[in-house]
Amino acid sequence: MQYLHTMVRISDVDASLAFYCGLLGMQEIRRYDSEKGRFTNIFLAAPDDMETATSDRKAPHLELTYNWDPAEYKVEGRAWGHLAYRVADIYAICQKLMDNGVTINRPPRDGHMAFVKSPDGISIELLQATEPLPAAEPWASMGNTGSW
Repeated sequence: MQYLHTMVRISDVDASLAFYCGLLGMQEIRRYDSEKGRFTNIFLAAPDDMETATSDRKAPHLELTYNWDPAEYKVEGRAWGHLAYRVADIYAICQKLMDNGVTINRPPRDGHMAFVKSPDGISIELLQATEPLPAAEPWASMGNTGSW
């Protein structure tokens, strides 16, 4: 068995790519448009997974599915958790996200973990790749916002 990808539905391709690629730094691997099914699948990989993303040992991907016909998606309940990504500098990525209007739902007060949400409300956990960074402002005293 091999884990391939996680699929999340999106309502706006441009907003989702701006978030996942523009802000988080993921890269588009491939795209598939289905006229018959009236959907687009966009596969993304994290930068550190790019080496294996297109090889026989494919790294897991994030599949964004955009249905061409309008639909409303609700992320609710506790069955769905979150996506998680290891980052080189949790403070830097959180600052970049915040500077671009993304709410930091659970700030990295511990220098190790933060939570944000995608434009479609998908909860995303960011984890510091190294040992936790020393506590720093504004993160150390920032409270939680909303849910994650």
